Order: sequence, then C-alpha cells, then structure tokens
Amino acid sequence: MSQENVDIVEQMVEAFNRRDLDRLEEGSTPDMEWATAMGAIEAEVFKGPEGAEAYIERLGDAWEEFRTIAEDVRDVGEQVVMLGRIVGRGKGSGAAVEMPLGQVYDLRDGKVCRILSYLDHGEALKAVGLEE
Repeated sequence: MSQENVDIVEQMVEAFNRRDLDRLEEGSTPDMEWATAMGAIEAEVFKGPEGAEAYIERLGDAWEEFRTIAEDVRDVGEQVVMLGRIVGRGKGSGAAVEMPLGQVYDLRDGKVCRILSYLDHGEALKAVGLEE
C-alpha cells in the first residue's frame, strides 16, 4: 500500500460528494461492496455500480445535503482508513446533522473493492488494528 492508495480514497470521497457515478464506477471493482453506516432506516450493504447508484438515490430522497468530510486518511498496510465526518441537512425537516464517520477501504489492483463505514472513529481504527 502507498500514498497512491490514499490518493485513490480521497478521489473517491470527492466523487461521492459530487455524486459522480461515472468516477465512482471507474475507481471501484465491479464487485465492490459498500457497507454504509446509515441508510434510510439502518445500515445496508450495496454491491457494484448499481448499488452505489441506489445508495446515492436514497440519499437524495432523504437528504437535501449529505457529504463526507475526510479529515485524516491513512495507509494502514493492506487497507486505507478515513476518519472524518458526515455533514447533512434533512430534506423534509431541514435539520442540520453532523456526526463522525470512519471508513475502511480495501483496494485491489488500484481500485476500491470494499468500503466499511462506522459512525465512530474508534470502531474504524479498531477494524484495521489501531487504537485511537
């Protein structure tokens, strides 16, 4: 793993925030699994480009604004961990939301093949064998 993988993850976060489905597909494997920290009701696992599209559609249905702020992206051997936060505003309520987000990215051949999301930085760090 390398700085290159950190750059890939940062680019994927930017593509997510732009809702750039083409870039998300280019940067991920066809069998990518994305385990979200929160869905419309509870966390879900989305698979492949169709899954990413479905997830983004659901976000658009529930949120006026929803983006990831990557504050700390680290190479950790076979994985990359991103610590940051979610910033959003509910579509119906207009309520502002801000919460921690930790994501663990697995990469294969320079592409993201799995994303595991956590609403607690400590849990994300623990998932890659680190402590806060």
